[in-house]
Amino acid sequence: MKTIAADSGHAIIRGRAARLDIANLDTDQIMPKQFLRGIDKAGLDQGVLYDLRFDAQGQRRPEFVLNRPAFAGVDVLLAGDNYGCGSSREHAVWGMQQFGFKAVVAASFGEIFYSNAMNNRLLLAMVAPADALAFHAQAREQEELGLPLAMEIDVGTQQVRCAGHSAAFAISPRHQRMFLQAQDLIAASMAHAPQIAAFAQQHWQRQPWLRDVAATVRAGLD
Repeated sequence: MKTIAADSGHAIIRGRAARLDIANLDTDQIMPKQFLRGIDKAGLDQGVLYDLRFDAQGQRRPEFVLNRPAFAGVDVLLAGDNYGCGSSREHAVWGMQQFGFKAVVAASFGEIFYSNAMNNRLLLAMVAPADALAFHAQAREQEELGLPLAMEIDVGTQQVRCAGHSAAFAISPRHQRMFLQAQDLIAASMAHAPQIAAFAQQHWQRQPWLRDVAATVRAGLD
């Protein structure tokens, strides 16, 4: 059961987790380039981890964890170190969200991927390496039983929990506030709309010749 709940001001993600213990999984592996041809975000879920989910003939790899029926629709990915390294590819974040992921737990993340994810409200919970190993061990035990691991991530208290382990994770005050207030980066920026409008008005008053330059030039060419 997947929920994102607000409880006494704490955003809590509760769901089921799948283990993907592969270090240095880069954004091209998360979202291969052939799925970037569209001009919008539609259908990016089809490309998520494509070469891990499918073989060269396009057939599902039954042994891959996300292809197993019990792991369909998992909410949390337990990833390896440096998840999301490589090039800047925001499509990797959008695709993971379309696929159904609400959060990724790992010991470390690629820096640009981290920013892209957090700004789009895909929660990345960075835990200590020892805690990451403990969560992977718990998930491996459940996986051997054919079951995903039930997990809970509390943004307010900055805790990741499962039945057999709990750990703290770091999050910046800005990102924490965005999650608690259900904001992406655009919504967080628009919360300052009055200040932005006041700054723009003062700017045009000081330098009126810079206002609508493109429109003025275009009108002069007509």
